[in-house]
Amino acid sequence: MKVEALLSEQLGNGAVRCGTCQRRCTIEPGDEGWCKTRRNEDGKLYSLIYGEVSSASVNPIEKKPVLHFHPGSRWLSLGSVGCNFRCPGCQNWKLSHWTRGSTSTRFLSPEDSVTAAKASGCIGLSWTFNEPTIWFEYTLDAAKAAKRAGLHTNYVTNGSITPEALATIAPYLDVFRVDIKGFSADTYERIGNVAEAASILETISQAKTHGMHVELVTNIIPRFNDSANELRSIATWIKDNLGPETPWHVTRFYPHLQLAHLPPTPIADLEAARTIGTEAGLWYVYVGNVPGHPWENTYCHSCGELLIERRALDILANRVEGGRCPTCGERIPGTFE
Repeated sequence: MKVEALLSEQLGNGAVRCGTCQRRCTIEPGDEGWCKTRRNEDGKLYSLIYGEVSSASVNPIEKKPVLHFHPGSRWLSLGSVGCNFRCPGCQNWKLSHWTRGSTSTRFLSPEDSVTAAKASGCIGLSWTFNEPTIWFEYTLDAAKAAKRAGLHTNYVTNGSITPEALATIAPYLDVFRVDIKGFSADTYERIGNVAEAASILETISQAKTHGMHVELVTNIIPRFNDSANELRSIATWIKDNLGPETPWHVTRFYPHLQLAHLPPTPIADLEAARTIGTEAGLWYVYVGNVPGHPWENTYCHSCGELLIERRALDILANRVEGGRCPTCGERIPGTFE
């Protein structure tokens, strides 16, 4: 479905500038933006994918991964097509590297997405699988409908959203689960075909300021973003700008697509990354994509008590009581009710 874009700027001679993601594409009449999902028609910018759902499933919030916001809850997860990155190892490349006609979609209205979530016993809507910023107009309308219905909302995002777009959706967005792919423009260029490290970090800070629950993921890719210096820079930035309570997930890369020649991330490297994070002062650094690893559990940052025991997406035990550690009484950052 085609709808007029919410954020755009007229530049004269029929050209428009998109104000949705940080690329801020200048688009001539008849052309599309970098993501191929926004087109200039006669001097007006249109989204071409409003409500076009390519993938829908009910998932635990741990799949995002988000571990400090209603652990064990179920969410209706929706994806569309297109992306403002082109990550060479993307696991969802058929959606994110989409070209017109390559993937089928079906229309789902914002109201119907809320109805489906409630019928499935979900507590919220999550926009994931592809970059949610790409179908901003739809996710905004769906987030508004979700809040009217008493549901929670979640972006699983690369963080490349403009400040004005983030401010527009912020009143209706509860959880901002964002990737930090690296700490340099060079790393972002190699992984995402963008050179926006600083602006993406600023977006994450803004999400925190807007009151969203923020959790961060760094998928550690051998020979791309696995240097101790880069990981230490990420961890230090998180502590200094978001606070030591902010969860950081260091996750295992599995070879795929154009990076199929690389090995999976050695588990020892993930454990070393976790040590870097804790030595930088972070309270909650998780090892992800390694089912059964002890550091996928949640431990009290004050006394070390095992609070939430997990295996992959399943919670085996949850000992948090009233948001606090049952042993020392320390409040555990997040929402656990």
